[in-house]
Amino acid sequence: MLREICLLRSAYVVCVVGLCLLGSACSSLEQPSPRAPAKVILDTDFGGDADDLGALAMLHYYADRGEIDFLAIASWSNETYALQALAAVNQYYGRPKLALGVRKTEPWRTDWNYTKVIADQFPHDPEAVQTAQSAVSMYRQLLANAAPNSITVITVGPLANIQNLLRSDPDEHSDLGGAALVDLKVDRFIIMGGQFPDGITAHGPEWNFDGNMKGVTAEVLASIRRPIIFSGYEVGEALKYGSALNEHPKDTPLYVGYKYFSEHAPWMKQDYVGAVLDNASFDQTAVMVAAIGGEDQYWTLSEAGELTVDEDGRGTWSVTPAGNHRYLILTEQTDETVAHIARAMTH
Repeated sequence: MLREICLLRSAYVVCVVGLCLLGSACSSLEQPSPRAPAKVILDTDFGGDADDLGALAMLHYYADRGEIDFLAIASWSNETYALQALAAVNQYYGRPKLALGVRKTEPWRTDWNYTKVIADQFPHDPEAVQTAQSAVSMYRQLLANAAPNSITVITVGPLANIQNLLRSDPDEHSDLGGAALVDLKVDRFIIMGGQFPDGITAHGPEWNFDGNMKGVTAEVLASIRRPIIFSGYEVGEALKYGSALNEHPKDTPLYVGYKYFSEHAPWMKQDYVGAVLDNASFDQTAVMVAAIGGEDQYWTLSEAGELTVDEDGRGTWSVTPAGNHRYLILTEQTDETVAHIARAMTH
């Protein structure tokens, strides 16, 4: 009898251990990879294209999974409702106090931007808007308090905030000028912009490198000494997503923003027939790189090189082993890439 009890106890231990091991294996399939989370600042021209909204939703997804530490948002846009809409999206995803900064310019209003419809339909903490700093001050404060080479800056709009940061003088946050502060505290930049390897899209210079802001990109790229990964126009243009949102809940900022964009954006509205349209996923690729890497699954990285840009935003790529620049090259698994974007956007 004692022998039978011992056998039963042994079998129970083996079973429990086996279940634990199986549970760990299953859990590892569902949990984020154990990479160190990037400390991320997003710089966005939110409201002008729906991909900024998609990218922001994805950053909240990655933050929920512990794959990034989401520090702040710097808005290139000072459109009347941009900060309110950003605050509403952040509150929807459970981060109502996420730091906001904005480029200090005269505000403007753009009727076809989806900012107002989001600000009107979703609640936000007014304090998040009222306490928003200038983008430069916010950057300088965050960088001053960061460990050396610890911050990932993702830019998915024109680079005026970065230009202003690089030009900034010492202040109450740091005795360093902007360029020195960036060099000391930023790990890398991930920049959505340009066209590779040709340097110009079929429509002319890519918007983020042009932005009706002559010379900005040229100055920024010439001044940054930290590594840069570029996601070019050709990458996002090949990854279309949006129409599947018609099957998702309608009371979400994602659906409301994409639908308004489909109906009102000048280059979209001619195809609008009452439902969300597919749209290029330019900005989503940049946040994917920051959070999960994705090399050899969704894309590969080019050889090391250097991108130089003229005053009008036209780029020239040069391969050089000492270069700090690389750009994304899509693999053939574009369906898998779009599937990941869909999951991360609609979590």
